[in-house]
Amino acid sequence: MDNVKELRERLLIKKKNGGRILAEEEIRNAEKFSKGYKIFLDEGKTEREAIFFAVNEAKKNGFEEFNKEREYKPGDKIYCVNKEKFLILAVIGKNGLGNGIKMAIAHVDSPRVDLKPRPLYEDSEMAMFKTHYYGGIKKYQWTAMPLSMHGKVVKSDGSHVDIKLGENPDEPCFCITDLLPHLARQQMGKKMSEAITGENLNVVAGSFPLRGDEGKDSVKLNIMRLINEKYGITEEDFISAEIEMVPAYKAQDIGFDKSLIGAYGHDDRSCAYPCARAVIDFEGIPQDTIMSVLVDKEEIGSEGNTGMKSLFLKYFVGDLAGKYGIKGRDVLRKSKCLSADVNAAFDPNYSGEYEAANSCYINRGAVITKYTGSGGKSGTSDASAEFMGEIRNKLNAENVLWQTGQLGKVDAGGGGTIAKYVANLCVDVVDVGIPVLSMHSPFEIISKIDLYMLYRAVISFFK
Repeated sequence: MDNVKELRERLLIKKKNGGRILAEEEIRNAEKFSKGYKIFLDEGKTEREAIFFAVNEAKKNGFEEFNKEREYKPGDKIYCVNKEKFLILAVIGKNGLGNGIKMAIAHVDSPRVDLKPRPLYEDSEMAMFKTHYYGGIKKYQWTAMPLSMHGKVVKSDGSHVDIKLGENPDEPCFCITDLLPHLARQQMGKKMSEAITGENLNVVAGSFPLRGDEGKDSVKLNIMRLINEKYGITEEDFISAEIEMVPAYKAQDIGFDKSLIGAYGHDDRSCAYPCARAVIDFEGIPQDTIMSVLVDKEEIGSEGNTGMKSLFLKYFVGDLAGKYGIKGRDVLRKSKCLSADVNAAFDPNYSGEYEAANSCYINRGAVITKYTGSGGKSGTSDASAEFMGEIRNKLNAENVLWQTGQLGKVDAGGGGTIAKYVANLCVDVVDVGIPVLSMHSPFEIISKIDLYMLYRAVISFFK
């Protein structure tokens, strides 16, 4: 019997629930870390706001804006922003860039509902905003809930105004209506994907007509008057605007034990925050240069000049490498990366969609995902055995709680991350992130322990 116990201990993977095995001090550290994270979530509900928050935190800790004309020495802290939506934070290592860079990359965009370029209209004496959803959403989840308005408007004179409305108790919020069940027999007989259409995701903007006006679209005119008084914009200015409708509620603790966090935007800000904090909080001078990168547009394929498909990171590495008399491509070939993105936590309510042995679980720590994609691993980089082994051994050596996971059953669906675009730069990369319940919904759930363990994982990788 003793021999059997020894074999079990030595040969089999052990399930490690952090709530059971972690020291009280670690649990307190996780609680403390989560408080800063909840502030980040509440203040950074859009990609611009998240980048602004991270830059301010970096500046408080001695980071200076990158100047390609300057020479940098070990220990120098730099940041570089691309169009307010893409951020690079770096600390120069003792080896400069000779051994490559250790990178942690996450995205700061989340599924949402955007206003169309000509959004405001009146129908049946109601003023409404037309929208176009962004990323993979279940459209019915976005009805009958409070929404806030965030964005940037560039006016006709070239000046701009930032909008953030509906977050405070004394401010109005917005809503997309749904049909009452008494009249929804036909709607409820449809497939869930067809019950609410994209063109029905119209936001209520107001209902009072302009007093003294008997003309057409008097409600629309009144709402436009109020918008103009508050922000100084006209209807045409919406054409040169980026306005996002996001859930108006704050991040909250979940459960009697307060072990979980419910909020909008865990995908992927639950990974972006630990990545940014890991480089900002890094103590001393790293051996190799370390870098955290926060990017945009992952939810729509990493497209555009602020997504991971852009050449911004490549150009930045090239500029930095030039200071050391080496080529950017040679630095990238030696570089290593954690693609920090979330995975689907096993959900007992929907266990049939998961393969239990290869799923990730709440409170078991950071999750290493060797490959994502769908079907026959389509659309993934599939990390090498060598790099998987390196990361696994590193986390074990630093006593970081971790697990592995995949995105549900093989033929159930699938999804991707930015890892494959990093791999295209000849960088060794693997996904390391956090398990999430209700992913892509307006109210996702994560574990405080898992959040903190990802932070510790990135710090360990940087050492």
